[in-house]
Amino acid sequence: MTGAARIWRWGVPCPAMKGVGPARPMIGLFALGLLLWGAGGAALAAEVHGENSSFAGQGVALAWGILKAPVEDQSQVVVRMVPIDPGYVTVDVEGVDPFTQARRTILQAQPLGAGLDVRSARGTFADFPRREFHFYTATDWQAKQPSLTIYFMGVPDTAPEFLAEASLSAYLAETITRLQGGGRGTP
Repeated sequence: MTGAARIWRWGVPCPAMKGVGPARPMIGLFALGLLLWGAGGAALAAEVHGENSSFAGQGVALAWGILKAPVEDQSQVVVRMVPIDPGYVTVDVEGVDPFTQARRTILQAQPLGAGLDVRSARGTFADFPRREFHFYTATDWQAKQPSLTIYFMGVPDTAPEFLAEASLSAYLAETITRLQGGGRGTP
């Protein structure tokens, strides 16, 4: 074994490397790096836990509110989504059962525009409590890979309840305005 090809392990030449040139281990490491880089390329989308009824971060703002109905399961949960980063052009929303991982489309992919409200009957959170908001740039949408997913494990406890649509709408508008200005938390 030549000095250049000698690979040492704890001060002793490694028998497994006998007859292996110095370039072979480097080629193997390079191939492994390419493999890992390729596998990680599809998983570059950020996944963020949105734990409060008002959320701003990663280029979007979301505000939750509940429009009460006489029957609790018929109350409407409303989430207003507004892009802070103009790069997000499309959004879709899924409900997920955390035990079976079954998914239900809550909102088909829609242009996000200047903002969008999504409404769900409160009763839908019983079977599909996790809500995933998938945000896409134009390139991501063509690849069908969101660049951002914000998920909530049910309706946030801090989501306020309203008896009138006008009060809910005013709250959502005020909260989004505050979030776009850099404010955090629920008023």
